[in-house]
Amino acid sequence: QVQLVESGGGLVQAGGSLRLPCAASGRSAGSYAMGWFRQAPGKEREFVAAIRVTTYYADSVKGRFTISRDNAKNTVYLQMNSLKPEDTAVYYCAAGSSILNITRRLVDSWGQGTQVTVSS
Repeated sequence: QVQLVESGGGLVQAGGSLRLPCAASGRSAGSYAMGWFRQAPGKEREFVAAIRVTTYYADSVKGRFTISRDNAKNTVYLQMNSLKPEDTAVYYCAAGSSILNITRRLVDSWGQGTQVTVSS
């Protein structure tokens, strides 16, 4: 099973940017589809973006967030631009067998999460 470690969270003003890396390790780490979810206080964990060869985004982040991966480093990134206070959440990295499964929360592994706080 793949192990995932996120980093890069923090406090940023509205309109600012953050980049979240997620490092994957373990057998066949590079063969997984990878994704990002987020969970705000009192809300369910929601899908944000996923990548394998192609990418897929939630409507709420389309045009502002970009998911990418560096296969040589087994790392997936979430570049977040034009951040809004409603983007405040704990962001989780996920690995799954396909983008479709990730969007359906059929995930093989989760990271521990990293807090992103956007101030107004």
